[in-house]
Amino acid sequence: MNVKKITIAASILGIISGSLIGCTNGSPDGNTATNTDTKPVTNTSAETKTATGNGKLKSVAFTVGDLSNPFFVLMGQATEAEAKKIGGKDVNVTVVSSAYDLNQQSNQIENFTASNTDIIIVNAADKSGIKPAIEKAKQAGRIVIAVDTGAEGGVDATITTNNVQAGEVSCKYIADRLKGKGNVVIVNGPPVDSVTQRVSGCENVLSKYPDIKILSKNQNAEGSRDGGLRVMTDLLTTFPKIDAVFAINDPSGVGAELAANQAQRKDFFIVGVDGAPEAITAIAAKDGIYAATATQNPRGMAEKAVQVGNDILNGKKPSNSTILIPVKLITKDNVSTEKGWK
Repeated sequence: MNVKKITIAASILGIISGSLIGCTNGSPDGNTATNTDTKPVTNTSAETKTATGNGKLKSVAFTVGDLSNPFFVLMGQATEAEAKKIGGKDVNVTVVSSAYDLNQQSNQIENFTASNTDIIIVNAADKSGIKPAIEKAKQAGRIVIAVDTGAEGGVDATITTNNVQAGEVSCKYIADRLKGKGNVVIVNGPPVDSVTQRVSGCENVLSKYPDIKILSKNQNAEGSRDGGLRVMTDLLTTFPKIDAVFAINDPSGVGAELAANQAQRKDFFIVGVDGAPEAITAIAAKDGIYAATATQNPRGMAEKAVQVGNDILNGKKPSNSTILIPVKLITKDNVSTEKGWK
């Protein structure tokens, strides 16, 4: 997927790209700020803005987990498109990767706050740890929207996939296909709210089947293809009999399938979460072991975040501050009619 690289004056935002961790593939461009407006941003940190009912959207900033993950790339693109749709071509849009580093993300939010950003969108690297940075942004009068995963600190709204549901539908598929009996491994990920909710939803379902045994659930594949390959390679060595795999996202699930291919193992199947294009392709493959994915709507989440933020800027608060977007399971039976997200 081509990503338009957009730069922003480092002297103003002070965003320093670090080594990617979390859902990273080590891409040198994965931690690059994106911004379609290269004009300097005036630092008006002493100014505190409030939603007066006639706010004109001028700037949006988004800190995501990892810009080497196509899921977050698409979210960033959708944020930019929706912001410019609402506010016009001169709206300043910045998208940066935190690399799942709490300190880096805290600094990014502080810089967005100091730059008088209208709407700060946060994909929290740490739900609780990010609280001080969000509290400072709120005290300065900024609008803060959490997206994809929850965040403490008094955010104005949270827009996220129903991640518990994602885990539930994925693991109900596993239980049904196994007819209530077998060995399952969970390829876990970064300890962010969305991931823990997916695992919780999965465990809730599988706990109802006494003949299904979870062999492993604590291995962090970092939400990446490389991590999925590494973790699944180890699991295949440790456990000779595996019947199904639940991967907390599609990149790690695709990595798990790669490990299975390298080990020439086809005695189990894999279910992921995201609805990523690479997962759709893997599910559609006739001889593949990738069986299903609970698809998310990254574009819809990002667009909704900008829309809700703009409404708040104009004095209209949402009736419910938490907006859950349902998931849909894509399997080999319906993959020919489902495109997932693009």
